[in-house]
This record gives sequence, structure tokens and C-alpha cells, in this order.
Amino acid sequence: MKRNILGAIWVMGVLSFAGFCLSSCTPELDVQQAYNFSLQTLPVQKDIIKEAVAEIRCSLKAEGDFKDTRYTIRYFQPDGKGELRLDNGTLLSPNDSYPLTRKNFRLYYTSQSSDRQTIDVYVEDNFGQTKELHFSFNGKSAEQHVDHPKPTHPTSKTERDA
Repeated sequence: MKRNILGAIWVMGVLSFAGFCLSSCTPELDVQQAYNFSLQTLPVQKDIIKEAVAEIRCSLKAEGDFKDTRYTIRYFQPDGKGELRLDNGTLLSPNDSYPLTRKNFRLYYTSQSSDRQTIDVYVEDNFGQTKELHFSFNGKSAEQHVDHPKPTHPTSKTERDA
């Protein structure tokens, strides 16, 4: 009788342990799809004259890589007048989304006024994350634009001493 009780306790223990182990597993893998990302740019000029083009070099940096992540770009211009193009020549319309196919890309802003100009650029992924870049240009007329001569550096000791 003592043997039957110990056997029953052992069987109950094994079944409880098996139930605990099997109930904690799920049949689906938990795969992270949405990774945080950031946008980085090289320094951008502050002044622009009408009809001039400003180049904006951008780099999208994601914390991870999920092959089905898709990025789109759109922009809005609250001040001034100009147009924005992707490096493949695509002219962007304000508030329309366009696919980004590369993580390193360039934008080209063409000024169409001599007033202050501002553009807000938004990059979104297909998981709902959005990053914003803000650019301001001080509009200048052609008459205000002056090319300053580059400083010359002395090439010999006698030129430095003069």
C-alpha cells in the first residue's frame, strides 16, 4: 500500500512537471520586426539664392534588420517656395509618400524664392514609426549673394614673416 501511494505521488509529480514544461511553450516564434531607426545628415547650407540647389545627404540607421521593412519619405513646406527631389530625379509633391529603396540617399532642394524657406521631411517605416528632419534656408537675392575669396595660406617662411 505504501508502495502504491509513493508510485501515485511520483506519477503525479512527473505529470505536473511535464504539464508545467509544455504549458510554458508557444507554437509561434516571437520575431522582432519593428526596429527603431534614426536619420542622420551631413551639415546643410543655411543660405540659398533663388534657383540655387541645396544638397542634403541623408543616412537612415536602423538598430536591427528585418528584410520586410519598407521606408517611405514625404515632405511639407510651411515657409517659402521651392521643390524637393530624390537623387534618382523623382520630384516630390508635398504630403505625398514615396518609397525609399536605399538607406543612404540624397535630397536636392531647389529654391524658387528669395524669402526664408523651411521644409520638414518625414521618413516612415511600415510599422508606423516616423522620424522628422527640419531644414531652414535664409533666402537671398542674387544681388545679396557675394562670393568671399578663400583665404590664402603662406607657402614659405618669408611670406609668413611679411
